Amino acid sequence: MFSSSILLQILACAIYSNWWPMLSALMYVLVPMPCLFFGGGSTQFLTSRDGGGWIDAAKFMTGASAVGSIAIPIILRHAHMIETGAMLIEFTSFFIFACTVMCFHRASLEEDW
Repeated sequence: MFSSSILLQILACAIYSNWWPMLSALMYVLVPMPCLFFGGGSTQFLTSRDGGGWIDAAKFMTGASAVGSIAIPIILRHAHMIETGAMLIEFTSFFIFACTVMCFHRASLEEDW
């Protein structure tokens, strides 16, 4: 699923001969970073009610990078830097990426593996 998301990301750039949509791929790198740095590689802290400075900061950064993944193509389209088709491909890519993250989160919660 992740590979198809990256493929759509590259296709959105290659089909329209414009590499500005690749800017949202930066967010794909930033989304898992709070889990790696503050959550110990686990996604369980995202659904917990436990607070604290670093845990709350990690939740905020995860949310901000997820919103940025949607906002960047919208801003680029509004500025007429990308076509509408590229924006829609970017949204499809983000949807597949979000499904991948949700599947990973679900699999990491199950300890029977």
